[in-house]
Amino acid sequence: MIIRPKVRGFICVTAHPEGCKQNVLEQINYVKARGEIANSPKKVLIIGSSTGYGLASRIVASFGCKAATIGIYFERPEMDGKLATAGFYNGRALDEYSRAEGRISESINGDAFSDEIKREAIALVRQKLGKVDCIIYSLASPRRTDPVSGEVYKSVLKPIGSTFLGKTVNTDTEQVLEISIDPATEEEIEATRRVMGGEDWERWMDQLLAADVLAENVKTCAYSYIGPEVTWPIYAHGTIGRAKDHLEQSAKNIQNKLKSLQGQATISVNKAVVTQASSAIPVVPLYNSILFKIMEEKGIHEGCIEQMHRLFSSYFDANRDELGRIRLDNLEMRDDVQREVMAIWPRISTENLRELSDFGGYYQDFLRLFGFGIGGVDYGRDVEIA
Repeated sequence: MIIRPKVRGFICVTAHPEGCKQNVLEQINYVKARGEIANSPKKVLIIGSSTGYGLASRIVASFGCKAATIGIYFERPEMDGKLATAGFYNGRALDEYSRAEGRISESINGDAFSDEIKREAIALVRQKLGKVDCIIYSLASPRRTDPVSGEVYKSVLKPIGSTFLGKTVNTDTEQVLEISIDPATEEEIEATRRVMGGEDWERWMDQLLAADVLAENVKTCAYSYIGPEVTWPIYAHGTIGRAKDHLEQSAKNIQNKLKSLQGQATISVNKAVVTQASSAIPVVPLYNSILFKIMEEKGIHEGCIEQMHRLFSSYFDANRDELGRIRLDNLEMRDDVQREVMAIWPRISTENLRELSDFGGYYQDFLRLFGFGIGGVDYGRDVEIA
């Protein structure tokens, strides 16, 4: 099979296994070139490890910290001659490269929201690691089934209180468009909190604690985003932002529960990057295209792997704000960077998109998520599918 990218809106419905493998290897090489990270965790559980920040966290843990890792993701494997999703290929490649260097690297493919997968993960921790000293929570999903009630909640990307009017870019046509999004209902706000808030993170930590598989001085971290004012109506002040507020409260709850272990629970507010999740959020792809151009010109642009290397290098103890959150977005939110973004924002249009932004770079990063456009891969070669 010759595999080509097939983009449908904010998702690519094909993934290239060799391209995904090479993408993982390039991130591994970035981490290895920077040497072993001192004072780092050695037994790491990553919940949501297939792509983006979760995948980068696992790569840094394995190849920067030289840690044993267990990654949990929910991805479609190859079957009946059909392609797997990119996350499946990423996880497979990471296990292969980590094991080749003699490290424990295990993956569980299943619904991390379920208690069944939590029990499976706990059993694997006991068998392979004994106890974990670091838990990364990096789940992004459009829906969640409550493990107690069985009710299915679906998240939405909507403003709260008033209709949102703003700009976005259609990644298929490269058109800058004015969009209108009606405000969320109370039911939609609550459903989004149930999916994207901290309820499941806290449930994970409760069950890991009850199973006695957490080490002394254990640290756990969940990822969030705030962004600039132009994104607030659809993000920080919208349904996702409300869920992230709940995530921060969950961090405080978990912190209290970890007192007996002298543990730590925190939130890392990360920079805007290209991920499968962020590509679905209106406004964000256009904002990212402008932001990337400015940060590249200033020599301060970072992707997922650079951000996660910075996070693990300080082992969650750098760049804290007044609320105790780690601020890896400190370079993105610099006054000079945001002034330049806001100077371009009202001027950008379909006609000048490529001139005023790095949409080309944004789209290239988007395709890389699925294993396309990566050097050293022969995309004309026939690929065997199991």
